[in-house]
Amino acid sequence: MANPTLKRSLFLSCFPTQFLRNIITPQSSTICRKHLLSTVSDSDKSLSSVSFFTVQYLMNTCGFPLEDALSASKKLQLNENKSHKHQSVLELLRSFHFCDTHITKLLIKCPKILQMKVNNNLKPKLEYLRDNGLEGRLLPDLIVSNPEILTRSFSGFVKPRLEFLKKYLHTNDKVFGAVKRTSGLWRFYLKGIMERNIELLLSEGVTTRSIERWVFWHPRTLMHRVDRIVYAIRTVKELGLDPSSFTCVQAIQVLLSISHSTWNQKAQNFKALGWSEEMIWSAFKRYSLCFALSEEKVRRAMDFYVNTMKLKPEVIAAQPNLLSYAMNTRIRPRYSVIKVLECRKLLKKKFKVFWVFRLTEKDFLEKFVDKHLDQIPNLLEVYRGTITVEKRDQLEQSKLNLLCGDMCSTMK
Repeated sequence: MANPTLKRSLFLSCFPTQFLRNIITPQSSTICRKHLLSTVSDSDKSLSSVSFFTVQYLMNTCGFPLEDALSASKKLQLNENKSHKHQSVLELLRSFHFCDTHITKLLIKCPKILQMKVNNNLKPKLEYLRDNGLEGRLLPDLIVSNPEILTRSFSGFVKPRLEFLKKYLHTNDKVFGAVKRTSGLWRFYLKGIMERNIELLLSEGVTTRSIERWVFWHPRTLMHRVDRIVYAIRTVKELGLDPSSFTCVQAIQVLLSISHSTWNQKAQNFKALGWSEEMIWSAFKRYSLCFALSEEKVRRAMDFYVNTMKLKPEVIAAQPNLLSYAMNTRIRPRYSVIKVLECRKLLKKKFKVFWVFRLTEKDFLEKFVDKHLDQIPNLLEVYRGTITVEKRDQLEQSKLNLLCGDMCSTMK
């Protein structure tokens, strides 16, 4: 006997999608509905009367697209005689500021919510969350992102996790913010693994303020085995970093966020660019996020600094945060402006070019572009022209020199 699901799929595929949408509507006649169902052989029970009602209800009442309604009907069977119970779920959600879009997204993720009890299950959970600070759109936004809040045991699963997070985040706003921004935070074994690792970090000198920020922004890195936490702490301490400092905490997080094999691969990339082992560790100590950058980004940055600006790898290793700047929207445009100003001898003070790269956009324009527009009217075009060109090839020094020469000659 043929697979019933396959038979249903083959049967439905014979009809255009718009045709199916038209017949699965509240206005569908009983004759049309019976004709569709009778078209399927008696052995194919997958498109039963119950399934038909499920698809119809999900599409017309819950806003499901046809494909999602058909998919949900494989796992969910709604009873037409109990439609008032499903309707009470929708009414409850709307009373807590769930709009139609919220409801559709939520039920597509977790259609079984339609079959849950209102007074003994859903309502107490929603009331608890509302009473603890989730008002207006904040509540439906959180639930849509984390539907398991409604499907798991509230007293045995959800509430203990909320209370645990509040122990370190202190306010409901931060707790719900952490839950919303980190998908799946509910699934973590917080009371066991995370709490043990937090206590270890505190005993090693990490501050409670750092732990608060850590739990909010990077909770996944607190779910590693304790031996990885110990290794990361020992490594940063050997580098001379103080566990109470933000730099040290950031270094620990980077070590925990990448595997040993990824670390070795990134280290080999740096070595291929002329960095020694000592330079690598020195750069990591100064700016650990250089190991969070992609190898391609590092190669592009080093290519420009070394081949265009003629800097030595040792110089970049001493200023590793330069690797994180956007080359096409920050470094190249500013370097172009500085070279033009040098050519015109308009830079009266000596300064390190790294300082220019660190300036905010507003400060850079004020100090190096706006004040020189009288002498070089096209300077802003030089800057903006470079900033809008998204290209991967390096800006050759000869082309840059030619640009400077042309600018100088036209202004004489």
